[in-house]
Amino acid sequence: MQLVVARIGRAHGIKGEVTVEVRTDEPELRLAPGAVLATDPSSVGPLTIATGRVHSGRLLLHFEGVADRTAAEALRNTLLIAEIDPEEVPEDPEEFYDHQLIDLDVVTRDGTAVGRISEVSHLPYQDLLIVRRPDGSEVMIPFVTEIVPEIDLEEQRAVIDPPPGLLDESQADVASSREDS
Repeated sequence: MQLVVARIGRAHGIKGEVTVEVRTDEPELRLAPGAVLATDPSSVGPLTIATGRVHSGRLLLHFEGVADRTAAEALRNTLLIAEIDPEEVPEDPEEFYDHQLIDLDVVTRDGTAVGRISEVSHLPYQDLLIVRRPDGSEVMIPFVTEIVPEIDLEEQRAVIDPPPGLLDESQADVASSREDS
């Protein structure tokens, strides 16, 4: 099974290094020197990591055969994909791979059906579960413990505790309005 582990960003310096947006909780395992990664688009890869280092809080990678800034810049926005065993699970029981979450039924704490997870969106500050509702609409659920307190892979469901307004805008608590000022 394939797992997206990073997206290549800008070139860094003149010797072929690139910044990467890490999309795995195990970068030391997935993005280690010697790792061979498939790519999207596939015509760019596979890429073999020659070296990696952290600079100013960002991971920098250098790939075998990428000798200069021009070659590094040509890799920009390429997704790096690792091949993993489908039975493999993260070490931390509070972490999940995207493929484990896709198609889980989503219910509220009281058992009310909300829909089914169709996608996991990885944003810079938090992940979102994209849930397709029975009527075909979608709702975005922040994937944080306060809102998604339980993932039950055996029962194939995610239990949510949505704040007012998350599922139904008419129930939203309005803190203030411009007319009140």
